[in-house]
Amino acid sequence: MNREPVESDGGSGQDEGDFNWDDFLEENSLLAVPHHAFKHVDLSLQTGLSPGMKLEVRVRGEADAGYWLASIVTTCSQLLLLRYEGYLDDRRADFWCDIMTADLHPVGWSRQHGQPLKPPEGVREKHENWESLLETALSEACSAPAHLLEGPHRGKNPLDLLASGSSVELQDGEDPGAAWVAVIEENVGGRLRLCYAGAEGLPQKHARRWVFYLHPFLHPLGWAQEHGCSLAPPAALRGLRSEEEWEEVRQRISAQPQDSAITEDLFKDRPAITTHCFTEGMKLEAVDPSSPYCISPATVTKVFSDKFFLVEMDDLRGEKAGAGRGASFLCHHGSAGILPVQWSLKNGVQLSPPPGYQGQDFDWADYLKKCGAEAAPLHCFPTEDGAHELGESMMLEAVNPLSPEHIHVAVVTRVRGQHIWLRLEGVKQAIPELIVHVDSMDIFPVSWCETNGYSLQHPSKPQVQKQRRIAVVQPEKHRAPPRATPPDTIKQQENSQSDGAGQGNGKYCCPKIYFNHRCFSGPYLNKGRIAELPQSVGPGNCVLVLKEVLTLLINAAYKPSRVLRELQLDAESRWQDHGETLKAKYKGKSYRATVEIVRTADRVTDFCRKTCIRLECCPNLFGPRMVLERCSENCSVLTKTKYTHYYGKKKSKRIGRPPGGHTNLEGGVKRVGKRRKRRKHFFVHKKKRSTSLDNTPAGSPQGSGEEEDLDEDDSLSEDSGSEAQDELLDDSEQSEKKSQPPSPTPTETGRRPRRRRKPHSPSYSDNENRPPSPKSPRGEVPEKLILDSSPLEWTVADVVRFIRTTDCSPLARIFLDQEIDGQALLLLTLPTVQECMGLKLGPAIKLCHHIERVKLAFYQQFAS
Repeated sequence: MNREPVESDGGSGQDEGDFNWDDFLEENSLLAVPHHAFKHVDLSLQTGLSPGMKLEVRVRGEADAGYWLASIVTTCSQLLLLRYEGYLDDRRADFWCDIMTADLHPVGWSRQHGQPLKPPEGVREKHENWESLLETALSEACSAPAHLLEGPHRGKNPLDLLASGSSVELQDGEDPGAAWVAVIEENVGGRLRLCYAGAEGLPQKHARRWVFYLHPFLHPLGWAQEHGCSLAPPAALRGLRSEEEWEEVRQRISAQPQDSAITEDLFKDRPAITTHCFTEGMKLEAVDPSSPYCISPATVTKVFSDKFFLVEMDDLRGEKAGAGRGASFLCHHGSAGILPVQWSLKNGVQLSPPPGYQGQDFDWADYLKKCGAEAAPLHCFPTEDGAHELGESMMLEAVNPLSPEHIHVAVVTRVRGQHIWLRLEGVKQAIPELIVHVDSMDIFPVSWCETNGYSLQHPSKPQVQKQRRIAVVQPEKHRAPPRATPPDTIKQQENSQSDGAGQGNGKYCCPKIYFNHRCFSGPYLNKGRIAELPQSVGPGNCVLVLKEVLTLLINAAYKPSRVLRELQLDAESRWQDHGETLKAKYKGKSYRATVEIVRTADRVTDFCRKTCIRLECCPNLFGPRMVLERCSENCSVLTKTKYTHYYGKKKSKRIGRPPGGHTNLEGGVKRVGKRRKRRKHFFVHKKKRSTSLDNTPAGSPQGSGEEEDLDEDDSLSEDSGSEAQDELLDDSEQSEKKSQPPSPTPTETGRRPRRRRKPHSPSYSDNENRPPSPKSPRGEVPEKLILDSSPLEWTVADVVRFIRTTDCSPLARIFLDQEIDGQALLLLTLPTVQECMGLKLGPAIKLCHHIERVKLAFYQQFAS
């Protein structure tokens, strides 16, 4: 049995030659983030010589040639395309030259060295008074840097100057008035691995650091002395050596000759630091640097100047003995990861309460009142410009913040303003999705690692037999909903190797359970929420792992209480296996039910498959088997309607009795048994029968297939009746009272009830298609809809296309997300639209109007 220790900083262990970005993107039908979206990478590729710069070059092809001015037209590595001064827009005389071999000098060099400036013959022919042309050009010229045209650094890319062994200064991460010298150990495309001076033999975690060369805290040697800053080692290293030893290091630094190649010009393209208006005590939201997958409350604890201030993550355990402070980090006006109060709420993002917070739901107003603090005003934060090209499901390469030496294949799972959520592929143990700013210098375009000869951690091939043993993921108490692994659990996984290894033994150890996001999600689970779940959970104790898996699925449902009810045990089988109590929240109410969970590893696969079937989703949606490319069930080619028809479960008898006074379930079952199966009549209502349709108000159990949805939660343990049922009842009763004639009594209808093929909840279509009552005025007849093809043959794209032609076009996205094809469209009713799409009565009625037009046109044109 595999008993490998847990490692949070390991790679995928794959051979570097077996991953190809082009093949990966093509096989998975994915898109890469455009290369130009990474500004820092574009800047790193610039040579320092840009179009428009002028220089002096020896004239070619003339016996007594001197030097003449030329402008750079374009650059390609060390090759330059030049145009002599005086040719203006004439490209015929453009020529290429190699910086390493051509005789090139900065503007003014000839006069300094007594060399004549003489134009080529073509310029003399165009300009008789070329002397005045020369004087004008010299006065207006923007000269190319001299060190790039001559000397030891000639032809070198600016990044090449940051060579191994060179020294730089790095500002302290908590005190902008202090800096320390660091030696460049490695330069990977501008990403520098630095080792602090005097840190030899000290722990790697504190002694080394990875930064991109455009980092605002990186400076050339001598910067601290020039700007009046103290030369002091970082706080994490200061206590590891005596003050005498650090003083010796300072003396060595002072005696070290300054590298003339590394100047401030090398860092001129980094973002400028502007003034801020934060004050001490202000509250804000921030991405926790120690847990970069959580957004939590934070406080401005110190203001150093008009440029820098210190932010500390709130930790309410500080009053207790032995409790440490929250992580603190130095910020400026444009720092990524600091956000205004209520940003998470406005963007639909989970805000993690500070450690030690008492209470289940975090509220900013109460928190500010308790702390006696004020929220940082919005004008303190930079204006968010939504114009960027990073979108969901796009691929890129990203640094693992828990292990900065590793760069992983990553996918964008969510975009909120200027922040994105990244899921790293190829990690040894699953970590939650990282929160990263779009301008972060820790993300790179695809193939960046390959271009720079650096190892890329990529997803493994489908060899799932090799299991990695990690600690079980458990939800933290008073945290909702458990979309990501809590920070405390992750830290425990990183630091506690022996615990993770110890769980990998015995018949009660559950293997890793994968969420195969591309598989069919069924009618109950939201495909978008499924995609936001972690890649996998486990391994660990069977009960704990499967309980966490089911909890994640319940929270990923359109209606969590419905999924909880589908999974609920009946009274007969409750104690045949292990019963666990699971909870669900829906519309402000909490529900709980006992769910069957297997206890031994040999039954996990069958349990996962049966659970998927109960939820009418692909049997491979979750389980020990990871689906990388194509699902064995071929579920991707099936729509919701077709999939449910072929693989969906048959409705079983209901579990538990709803409260008295709502329905007589047995009587309802008997009526269903007498109905003849006429599928088309489910969505076609003939006008002749419309006056005698069942006028039971929508929401009552005598309705159609909505019965199970409306009172489904009756058997779950909850404190307040069926709120959703009451809402639908009120809405539908109001619409019925406006247009329906009085309901006929049983003696009036006679034998009519037997002619009903399929009782259904009254929808907007019933009022629209019903002949007007003699007492009510006739409404306007809607414009007749002509269909080119039968709605039964419509795909999801066809349905979306139709919706976009109506005044309900903003709702087209819902049809696309829920994969509603033509068959499903014809089955929609007003209660279904309100419940499943979450629409209010007004928009739902408007949408149902168009759906009923399709139904009527289908009946008139295609129904036989």
